[in-house]
Amino acid sequence: MLQPLLAVLSNAPEKRTYPNSLVNQFDVKVSFKLDMTLIWVIFVLLVLGLVMVYSASVAMPDNPRFANLTGTYFVYRHASFIGLACIVSVVAFQIPLDLWEKIAPWLFVVSLLLLIAVLIPHVGRVVNGARRWIPLGFISFQPSEFSKFAMLLYVADYMVRKMDIKERFFVAVIPIGIAVLVVGLLLLAEPDMGAFMVIAVIAMGILFLGGVNARMFFVISALIVFAFGTMIATSEWRRERIFAYLDPWNAEHTLGKGYQLSHSLIAFGRGEIFGVGLGGSIEKLHWLPEAHTDFLLAVIGEEFGLVGVAIVIGLFLWLTRRIMHIGRQAIALDRLFAGLVAQGVAIWLGFQAFINIGVNLGALPTKGLTLPLMSYGGTAVLFNALALAIVLRIDYENKLLMRGGRE
Repeated sequence: MLQPLLAVLSNAPEKRTYPNSLVNQFDVKVSFKLDMTLIWVIFVLLVLGLVMVYSASVAMPDNPRFANLTGTYFVYRHASFIGLACIVSVVAFQIPLDLWEKIAPWLFVVSLLLLIAVLIPHVGRVVNGARRWIPLGFISFQPSEFSKFAMLLYVADYMVRKMDIKERFFVAVIPIGIAVLVVGLLLLAEPDMGAFMVIAVIAMGILFLGGVNARMFFVISALIVFAFGTMIATSEWRRERIFAYLDPWNAEHTLGKGYQLSHSLIAFGRGEIFGVGLGGSIEKLHWLPEAHTDFLLAVIGEEFGLVGVAIVIGLFLWLTRRIMHIGRQAIALDRLFAGLVAQGVAIWLGFQAFINIGVNLGALPTKGLTLPLMSYGGTAVLFNALALAIVLRIDYENKLLMRGGRE
């Protein structure tokens, strides 16, 4: 579909000079080729995640709870989710950023309606005491994942519309604060504090990058930290998680709230430097709960050791850095919405990966957050891939403009 356009512009100069020094500092040869390095990193994370989901879940049918499933049940479903995500991503890449900007407020409204719907009895499905999913036949839709995506677009759009008042902190931030509060209350009702944390960080990160007064930004950040601290202090089961995190080897915690953490640490200990080999994990044999979702990294650590964990961390660091670079490039081209969206995606994936890795390694309290692109989960993989497709579209439009083209 893009071939005629590429043919028309084939004689354009390889590089164009802009008066904006921020553009010139990138000093890149501009072409219409997609960022293949970024695509390969995404591909490696998806494939590695697929392999590890299979490794972590292949023995689950031995558990009476999953006796009616086959050893390939989860990997086939995860592969189907990845296939669906790829199709959605190809479609999303065709959509100009201007259209995403126009529909951003409506997507946010839809996300609120879905968060309300999941709390309605017989609509939302309860798993392990949490009502977070809406059954849709083949897939269980998780509104909190859609909310991350919708909040990202909404806050970026809001900052573009309110650029003239960004220095007036309370006038600029209060509407976003109310939006985050409403979403947070709905998420806490599920409960899903992990998703609330990610959404709050996405919103605050975009506000900061959008140029909101820095001093007041840090004041509101401190207030958010205080609010999360208060929620933990007033919730007995959240306090128990903190105590279990501080002393997971205590006999009371090891068999209770610290069970997952203690077995995750055992998995990393068994893996040592090079791991016990693919498929050789012992902890995945019904010792470590949620090994194919929240604690997938622990299985990677046991089977591939420190080397495998370092590779995964390195891939996420590179991914986050590259997406931030694309966002900075868009802002330098006076494409504020596109730049803030790209940087918001970097904050989203980077922060969630940081939390998941920290939880698995025992550096952070246990939180119900999956490893982006890798852990088992349909809605999460779908919206991670959708967000990355938009980043690739932003990069494409950046290159188009730098060669003098027009959408």
